[in-house]
Amino acid sequence: METFLGIDYPTWWFIVIGGLFTGYAILDGFDFGAGAWHLFFRKEGSRRIALNAVGPVWDGNEVWLVIGGGALFAGFPVVYASLFSALYLPFMLFLFFLILRAISIEFRSKEPMLWWRKSWDRTYCISSVMLAFLLGVVLGNVLKGLPLDEEGVIHISLLEVLNPFALLVGATTVALFMMHGGIYLLMKTEGKLFDRIGQLTKRALIGFVVLFSVVTLYTLIYIPHLSDRFKESPVLFLVPLLGVLSIANIPRLLSKSNYFGSFIFSALSIAFFLIVIALELYPVILWSSLSHDFNMTIYDAASSTRTLRIMMGFVAIGAPLVAAYTFFVYRTFRGKVRLDETSY
Repeated sequence: METFLGIDYPTWWFIVIGGLFTGYAILDGFDFGAGAWHLFFRKEGSRRIALNAVGPVWDGNEVWLVIGGGALFAGFPVVYASLFSALYLPFMLFLFFLILRAISIEFRSKEPMLWWRKSWDRTYCISSVMLAFLLGVVLGNVLKGLPLDEEGVIHISLLEVLNPFALLVGATTVALFMMHGGIYLLMKTEGKLFDRIGQLTKRALIGFVVLFSVVTLYTLIYIPHLSDRFKESPVLFLVPLLGVLSIANIPRLLSKSNYFGSFIFSALSIAFFLIVIALELYPVILWSSLSHDFNMTIYDAASSTRTLRIMMGFVAIGAPLVAAYTFFVYRTFRGKVRLDETSY
């Protein structure tokens, strides 16, 4: 098989897609988390400040989702077809809430009526929670394994999609993003709102640690195939260890009022945990709960080597541009939120 720098192209594309979805989880994750806290802020001014903290960046963050979805379709079209067909309802609900959330942000400030703004506040908060939850549900199903047959077709009902493990991963994802979003809001707010967010973020951190511990225990007992690679190569345990140490470092940095550092380690935690998932799956990209003989690997699902090679060229050009744009936007809008006539 043709390689680049000693690594075959399907593996390169697996890494690229993983990197894109990791970037999306980190960036839109704090958006979802900030939105999930929205109804906890009772004053109009507090809600406007929290909304304007994500206002300049939320739509740019979603670019990573679009690119990631396009990369999955181009690099592994069989996975795209099987997964999106089987989990059609969760993905359609995700798009529905994504649209609702965008409308909420843009429409809330268009009218001054109290009922109008409260309605969009509720929509914004509920949409943010559901988006994080649905991402976790999909991830939980992928990790647990889907009823994938020998023809690459997944036969699954909605009740099976909402299995206990998927629901647990969904709740854990909500807690993780609320912690992540709370830390982001600490960098953007001050005064009484800042104090309120600090208290809420500590609760989210505790909730995430508890839920993550339960998910880990459940996985080790009931989904043993996910730990096989780590048992074969104990050195890989370094990755989850780094993730745990990153989480442990967050309260230490918060206590020292190092909110930027806390945010960096929160982002690193997300990255390390997703790397763990990639290591658990590779080279399988979809586990079959019917038989491991039906597992879909990256080599089964990948486009032709020529296609992957050409697209790697586009990635080499486009990825630095997207990263540079993201850096520019965040640098431009750094600092505390100040409301003015252009604010939401």
